[in-house]
Amino acid sequence: MLVGVALGLAVGGLAGWGLGRLGERTAGPQAEAAAARARADEIAKRITQLDAALEARGHELAEARAHAGEQAERLVRATAELDGERRLGADRIRLFEQAEHTLREAFASVSADALRANNQSFLQLAKTSLSEFQKQAAVDLDHRQRSIDGLVKPLQETLGQVNAKLQEVETERARSQAQMREQLQTLATATTHLERALQTPHVRGGWGEVQLRRVVELAGMIDHCDFSEKTTVQTADGKLVPDMVVKLPGGRNIVVDAKVPYVAYREAAETEKDDERVAKLREHAGQVRAHMVQLGSRGYWTQFQPAPEFVFMFLPGEGYFSAALQHDPGLIEFGVGQRVIPASPLTLIALLRAVAYGWQQERIARNAETVSTLGRELYERIYRLAGHLDELGRGITRTVDAYNKTVGTIESRVLVTARRFKELGVSATEPIPETPLVERRPRPLQAPEMADLFGDLDAPPASDDPDAD
Repeated sequence: MLVGVALGLAVGGLAGWGLGRLGERTAGPQAEAAAARARADEIAKRITQLDAALEARGHELAEARAHAGEQAERLVRATAELDGERRLGADRIRLFEQAEHTLREAFASVSADALRANNQSFLQLAKTSLSEFQKQAAVDLDHRQRSIDGLVKPLQETLGQVNAKLQEVETERARSQAQMREQLQTLATATTHLERALQTPHVRGGWGEVQLRRVVELAGMIDHCDFSEKTTVQTADGKLVPDMVVKLPGGRNIVVDAKVPYVAYREAAETEKDDERVAKLREHAGQVRAHMVQLGSRGYWTQFQPAPEFVFMFLPGEGYFSAALQHDPGLIEFGVGQRVIPASPLTLIALLRAVAYGWQQERIARNAETVSTLGRELYERIYRLAGHLDELGRGITRTVDAYNKTVGTIESRVLVTARRFKELGVSATEPIPETPLVERRPRPLQAPEMADLFGDLDAPPASDDPDAD
């Protein structure tokens, strides 16, 4: 390949030189000669370079061919070795397959014999174990059966007792249901009678008084309220019998009336038609308004002086008041104008609780006055007792002083003469003992007010006896 390149370059150079020569002939002989020499030198240099390169490439090609030969030899040797290894591997595989087949046949024969022997041994052992287990199981079953019988027998007895008790309960339930039906029938009859009775004004007033008394009991004001059987006033228009008069602290009174009509309200509760119910509730509001006018005309506050210039109209249920107020929103303002204050149970309880608080404060004030009186009396008695104590202390002091003076007189006057009997030879069985003085004095009252009142008890009273020494 390199030779071909060199030949091509040479041919190209010669062709160029020939063309140059042809051109130089037309330009002139000298110029052509110079150009030919220059080109010849250049071609010679190129040929020299090409020869050197060709020689180097020849050496490289020889080395490459030698290396390729060595690689070819190695490849041949490796291929031969690989073929040998493949043949050896195939032989080994055949040997392994034959050994595996032989081992499988041997293992199959041995395992079959061992399996038959093991099966026979296992069956024999299983028969023996099963027989022993059956015997032990029979014994355990007998024990368990007895244990279960011991547990079940009390349970059966208990179930029997429970069954008997259930029968008794069922009998009692049937009897209770019969009694309940009878009581419900009685209650229905009593309810009917009550409805009929409540239609009469006297019974309605009595029921209102019962509710009023209950409210008073809840408020804790039973001791400060007089009911209708206790309070009756005769006027020119007839007898006024309020349902209750609440006593206020300071001797004042509040009159409460509980004879509010509620027939229309009861009829509204019994009807099932909405328009009739609304009409009855409006009628109920009108009845309440009319009763306010009636109460206002009686002038209770003029007959129970001193009393506020109004009367409480008690409605025995919250529903009575709310229904009347719903269908007559100006009912409260109208009542105030009539000097009649409508009061539901909650309102009256709040009022009575406030009155009860006033009575509590009244009791506290009375108790405070009593305590003040008792304090003054106790102080006066303590004052008298302190005076007596002062006199007693001064008397004790005077007694001590008199005693000490007597002792001094005995020591200085009597005993001196008595001791001279001993000098004269008159002896006694025992010597005359010395009589000591009393050095203690009564404890004075230390309180400042007592000291100011009675002075100091420690100061001895003055003595006029010259023999006190």
